[in-house]
Amino acid sequence: MMFDLPHPDTLYAALLSRDSAYEGRAYVGVTSTGIFCRLTCPARKPKRENCRFYPSVAACLDAGFRPCKRCHPMTPEAEGDPSVTRLLAALQADPARRWREEDLAAMGLDPSTVRRAFKRQFGCTFLDMARRFRMRAGLETLARGAPVIEAQLDAGFESPSAFRAAFARLTGLTPGAFAARGLLQADWIDTVLGPMIAVADDNHVHLLEFAERKALPTELKRLHAMTRGQIGFGRPGPTEMAAEQLTSFFAGTCPTFSVPLAYHGSAFAGAVWDALQSIPAGETRSYSEVAAGIGRPDAVRAVARANGANQIAILIPCHRVIGADGSLTGYGGGLWRKQKLIEVERQYRTERAQTA
Repeated sequence: MMFDLPHPDTLYAALLSRDSAYEGRAYVGVTSTGIFCRLTCPARKPKRENCRFYPSVAACLDAGFRPCKRCHPMTPEAEGDPSVTRLLAALQADPARRWREEDLAAMGLDPSTVRRAFKRQFGCTFLDMARRFRMRAGLETLARGAPVIEAQLDAGFESPSAFRAAFARLTGLTPGAFAARGLLQADWIDTVLGPMIAVADDNHVHLLEFAERKALPTELKRLHAMTRGQIGFGRPGPTEMAAEQLTSFFAGTCPTFSVPLAYHGSAFAGAVWDALQSIPAGETRSYSEVAAGIGRPDAVRAVARANGANQIAILIPCHRVIGADGSLTGYGGGLWRKQKLIEVERQYRTERAQTA
């Protein structure tokens, strides 16, 4: 599905406010400079009469504009900020490092600017993200059956109470709440968009979320209560299948998933999640179209709530639902991830068009 752009005045207002709602869906070409930008570009704002708006990078290039060197519109937004890419590389190189704001200043970076950039792109600060990277080492240690004190040290925490508090913030549970061999088992899946936490039993995936999603602790608590504490660490077959199929999806070799899924929601929510899985990769739908598709055209808001309540990211592709005007709207994993997922899936739409 393709959307017409909103009125230019609406987009110009978004440009002035650096509104990210149209990220990846609308770009501005500036006739006085010959450059095209994201609407979130930090550069000085052009006059209204010098602005031309386009729905894609290709349309900007076809119109003769060249990409801005400040906002890098031809790359995902998070990759267009040099401080973000620099710090992400540092995290990958040394995930156990204990970062402080003084370290950012020593790198010549302004901590407040970094804080805003990471909050805008990832929904958390850089220091929060660094703590999550360290926490992963602790989770992996617990998964091996090691004592909590060893996990605490591997995660780089000097204080047991600090480790338990950080663990609880990430998962919603304390380290001791995880069973040695639970009915459900949790593990990490690495993806090109960042680490995800998967929870599965021997037959189905019950949860798949990006590690920094705010709703993750609540979702894990709910599963913990449902199983009466029977959540442990491990990698059952459905988790391994999900990891393999996600790798193929991002590599551009397979647009579909066959991982068996367990729903945790009402019958209405299940109908919405089924409908989301029927949207072909590379296409999008509005909330009203999804509502009409399940025979409930009057339930647009309920569809939006069910979409937001989805706790199996990507496999149930809630990222394929966007605003009626083409804006990305909300996404629990961050709008930059929604943009990237839509970009990844464009190749599948192109392939279908070529073989049609």
